[in-house]
Amino acid sequence: MLAPQSQTVTSGGALNRLIRIGPMIRSPLYDGGLRHASRAQLRRSISGDPMKSTLLRIALAAAAALLLPSAHSEEVGSVNTNFHITGSDRVVVEAYDDPSVQGVTCYVSRARTGGVKGTLGIAEDPTEASIACRQVGTIHFTGPIKQQADVFSVSMSFIFKSLHVVRVVDAKRNSLVYLTYSDRVVSGSAKNSVSAVPMPAGTTIPLK
Repeated sequence: MLAPQSQTVTSGGALNRLIRIGPMIRSPLYDGGLRHASRAQLRRSISGDPMKSTLLRIALAAAAALLLPSAHSEEVGSVNTNFHITGSDRVVVEAYDDPSVQGVTCYVSRARTGGVKGTLGIAEDPTEASIACRQVGTIHFTGPIKQQADVFSVSMSFIFKSLHVVRVVDAKRNSLVYLTYSDRVVSGSAKNSVSAVPMPAGTTIPLK
């Protein structure tokens, strides 16, 4: 029987660092917003410079990943799919508790790359993932929630690729819909999986 393993998926909290991209852009990033540099200034700075544009996208993606809501995953099981002496490729099943909706847990199965790169944490995991969300206790909202919000995120490679779980409110059917997909700095994947949790009778979803 596998012992549960807990890990931090994304780190929340304020980000206050200086991102430097070439001589033309020196923009402090704080709480996901670009300060002291308007969008027009940024467009002029990177106009006609593909390298500078790519670096800006990488910087913004890294900052956005750091600013996603804090969440924890618990590995509840795994199977090996390809043996490596330095660490096998696996399919893992992880449990994510919705931080804003107590009583709802999402189970995500996804591929994890092994080998030397996987051991060092620099491998890129495949984009395949599946999700199943269930009511596991009494539903309690910690406060009003957005109609759509990115609630979980986990890195699938070093900075450049992430797996997301988005919560969407279906007010008409009084249900919470959870969508999982992956993205990259430049382009994402159309592969996705969806699950829904209907609210118990008498429970209304509080919207912002």
